[in-house]
Amino acid sequence: MALIQRVLRPIVSGVLAASVLGGLAGCDSAAPETRAAPVTVSVLAVQAARLTLTDELPGRVAAVRNAEIRPQVGGIVRKRFFSQGAEVKAGQLLFQLDPAPFKADADSAAAALLRAQAVAARAELQVKRLQPLMQADAVSRQVFDDAVSAYDQAAADVAQARASLARRKLDLGFAAVRAPISGRIGEELVTEGALVGLSDASPLARIQQIDQVYVDVRQPAAMLEEIRRAASASTAGSAAAVILRADGTPYSLTGKQMFSGINVDPGTGDVLLRILVDNPRRELLPGMFVRARLSRPAVDKALRVPQQAVLRSGEQARVWVLGTGNAVSLRPVKVGSVVNQDYVLNSGLQAGESVVVEGQEALQEGMKVVPRRWQPAIASLSQR
Repeated sequence: MALIQRVLRPIVSGVLAASVLGGLAGCDSAAPETRAAPVTVSVLAVQAARLTLTDELPGRVAAVRNAEIRPQVGGIVRKRFFSQGAEVKAGQLLFQLDPAPFKADADSAAAALLRAQAVAARAELQVKRLQPLMQADAVSRQVFDDAVSAYDQAAADVAQARASLARRKLDLGFAAVRAPISGRIGEELVTEGALVGLSDASPLARIQQIDQVYVDVRQPAAMLEEIRRAASASTAGSAAAVILRADGTPYSLTGKQMFSGINVDPGTGDVLLRILVDNPRRELLPGMFVRARLSRPAVDKALRVPQQAVLRSGEQARVWVLGTGNAVSLRPVKVGSVVNQDYVLNSGLQAGESVVVEGQEALQEGMKVVPRRWQPAIASLSQR
């Protein structure tokens, strides 16, 4: 038995040694299979460039001038002299009220003037007769003074009658209702035969001057300083604004900023901004909602990164930056406005540095990556 054990012991030891060596060899061959391959990411080199920022704000169109047509005298509407929706000129006849009552009043005032003039002429003649008699002591001074006073009163009555006649003639003229301004007139709000008066709540019609219009927009009061800088930087003294349709396409109209309001809305913190727009083809109508694209002062050496490159956590924004040896690091940045789906960076990066745009999901601090140039989706589709 002892002989058998001495014979088997070397054999068993060899088998165990071979098993251990085989296991080690197996571990060495499996090591390359578990090693992670480098991550491939898309990067973009940040470049500094001059940038003009714009804001698009909703606004409402308002007429430059708006006049309600109201009668200055009361009466019956006899006739309308305009086409509804047409262009009218200042002074054009719009409505004719029944002039008969006003003509009668004017004739009565004219007769009163003639009567007052006759009385004044008689009083003047009396003064002329008494003057030499008074100088010859043929009549008393009191009689002469009474005649002069009567003449003065008659002259005053003439002036009063003349003013009354002028007023009656004005009323007769007001029976013809004319346009106070030039512009486009709307629908008639009264018809022939209607009785109108000075205290009526509704006007006869409305005229709006829309060859130029206002576009009123509201902008945060915090942007007021930039608005003023843009206006002062403009050669015309007022910053230009582009008016946009609902689908975002611009009108062939350019406006200029007129002024900003002097009050800030306590509820929204906004301030009114008024834009004057030439409207020769009447494309903009009062009450329309449009959008206005306003320019801010240009920024020199502005840095922009795609929005997808910025990782946000609450108020904090960070980007992965490609460093020496293709190692990445996470860096905080401060972002500003959004321009064409890019963030404008206020701080955190320098021109020439590369940021990771795609592939951030698997990154860790200090990890080495395989960079490739990032191409926007639109550019990739255009190359196909």
